[in-house]
Amino acid sequence: MNKLLIQNVTILDKQSEHHNKVADVLIADGVISEIGKLGTSEDLKVLDGTGQYLSPGFFDMNVNFGEPGLETKEDIESGSLAAMTGGFTGLALMPNTQPPVHSKSEVAYLVNRSKGNLVDIFPLGSISRDREGKELAELYDMELAGAIAFTDGDRPVNDAGLMSRALLYSKGFDGLVMSYAEDKNIAANGQMNEGVNSTLLGMKGNPALAEELMVIRDLYLAEYNDSRIHFSTISTAGSVDLIRQARQRGVRVTCDVAAHHLVFTDEMLSGFDSNYKVKPPLRSSSDVEALLVGLKDGTIDAIVSQHTPHEKEFKDVEFEIASNGIIGLQTVLPLALKAGLSPELIVEKLAVNPRKILKLEILPICAGNDANCVLFDPNAEWIYSNEFNFSRSANSPFLQQTLKGKVTMVFNNSKKFLS
Repeated sequence: MNKLLIQNVTILDKQSEHHNKVADVLIADGVISEIGKLGTSEDLKVLDGTGQYLSPGFFDMNVNFGEPGLETKEDIESGSLAAMTGGFTGLALMPNTQPPVHSKSEVAYLVNRSKGNLVDIFPLGSISRDREGKELAELYDMELAGAIAFTDGDRPVNDAGLMSRALLYSKGFDGLVMSYAEDKNIAANGQMNEGVNSTLLGMKGNPALAEELMVIRDLYLAEYNDSRIHFSTISTAGSVDLIRQARQRGVRVTCDVAAHHLVFTDEMLSGFDSNYKVKPPLRSSSDVEALLVGLKDGTIDAIVSQHTPHEKEFKDVEFEIASNGIIGLQTVLPLALKAGLSPELIVEKLAVNPRKILKLEILPICAGNDANCVLFDPNAEWIYSNEFNFSRSANSPFLQQTLKGKVTMVFNNSKKFLS
């Protein structure tokens, strides 16, 4: 029998009767068999959980892999390894591939390709064919094949009529449409947040207005169709306020924020480091403050990595032509802690709410349940070196830095990862 005993660990799981209690947890053959004060034996692998937290495994709602078609950026194996070292036992994959995930065949490929992994992988289907925003994709067929929601990834749906039809059609089978909010006509070719710093650096700005106009539009469309809608990676104070007000009037809206938007501001671009070039762009300090308030008051439901891997030739170039995005699966926990979030709030935004939004099962940390959990130490420090970067790409501003907050164990599907 394969047994693992975690001693003296604090359990963070509001669904469990053991929430906020210090206990020993025994996992045997993939199942949580006992919780309490337990003894050791020779057939046990023992972990000291003193000062650490055990929670349901993290789930990331916004992850980009390259497979199919762009495997040199990231494939299932490398991405899954990066995910598990970051504490994730589940991922929702964006359809930003070649070909895009816009029919049941691509969804079925990803479902079958990822079977047997420690990390559960769930495809997101495109709203439109080829992510071009012109023709509605096969939403229901993709749902039957295993797609858990629909999005055009990092491309906004500019056609309001198409977005309205997607919301109405998906409502028929309780599907979820995810909106990337950006008015392309306003954003144009903005390289960073529009403001004082873009003026000082002489770079074309992408204003907060570009995001907020699309948030307003899609909130009205969701309200008109009485449909669920989720906004991916909101980044401005105005977006937080708009979503907060919409909730108060009964709109069925949820949203998430990328971890890097909780810590960094547009001031980081003063050195023209393309590793800080993301989409939506890093915003102002007042936007960061509003995002943190939104997390704490419940307006923002989830935190995501927005993991976006790129080969060196897409990032190690002039800032203006560099691709947007950073790899983030291994650094979400340190960033959330750096932003000042409590372990309990982190678990809510990283483990519980993402699964609630996507209507996925959440397994409480209780005796008799299959083990789907993460053990993490908020005070442990580690170096994010090239050796410990498990992505196929290296476009991260955190490489070679010492980070605080370490995942020490991940367990799911009767498989474990120990750091």
